[in-house]
Amino acid sequence: MRQYSPDLTPPWKKPKPVPEVPAEPGLVVEEPGTGFCGAVIRCEAGTVTLEDRFGKHRGFPLEPRGFLLEGRVVTLVRPSSSAPPRPTRTASGSVAVPGARARVARAGRIYVEGRHDAELVEKVWGDDLRIEGVVVEYLEGVDDLPSIVAEFSPGPDARLGVLVDHLVPGSKESRIAASVTSEHALVVGHPYIDIWQAVKPSALGIEAWPRIPHGQDWKTGVCRALGWPENTGAVWQAILARVGSYKDLEPELLGSVERLIDHVTVP
Repeated sequence: MRQYSPDLTPPWKKPKPVPEVPAEPGLVVEEPGTGFCGAVIRCEAGTVTLEDRFGKHRGFPLEPRGFLLEGRVVTLVRPSSSAPPRPTRTASGSVAVPGARARVARAGRIYVEGRHDAELVEKVWGDDLRIEGVVVEYLEGVDDLPSIVAEFSPGPDARLGVLVDHLVPGSKESRIAASVTSEHALVVGHPYIDIWQAVKPSALGIEAWPRIPHGQDWKTGVCRALGWPENTGAVWQAILARVGSYKDLEPELLGSVERLIDHVTVP
């Protein structure tokens, strides 16, 4: 006798199978019913909790075909206990996006004053900048800023952000910054003589950054005062290696860099 399937639904009306994806921490998905998009931070029996880019949490049931991953319908399932955990935060404290490709570079740019500054920004904010498509370049000195801004010609589709060392009222740096600031060119800074000082002393195992008399080379004076080798390039690499995340940096620098990223990524 011929046997028939109890399912009489025509093949063309049956829903197509969708992939099952482990709800591992850091995975970014969208719940189509609400439009809520965020990274997985917790997966418990029958539910998954997402966190969006503003830090808001929402819980959703683990239902079949319940989420979108890069625009495609998927079914989230509980990850196996043997799966290695994914980082949920970048070094800057933002929600990590595992496997995300770098965005095509924007016309906008961020300039920082010095190679050491650029290396520090890259280490802490590099993941965020690649996702946003923001390129960081460095200035040899703030004196070159007016000509760079003039050549760049900032506009609505090409915003410019600049990070300047030792930007304090009445300084040469503050006068130059004021001369080039506009709606589409934002110049911010930090109060430190050098970017080294933006690293918290506690991250380096010292009590405080030493005071160096005016007229002396600051970096060389610091090395002498702390008994470090006077090879400032090698010392900087050692300092940079001790920076693990934004927690090792002073708030004044954190706020300035975040302002610049927001400025150049405005839609």
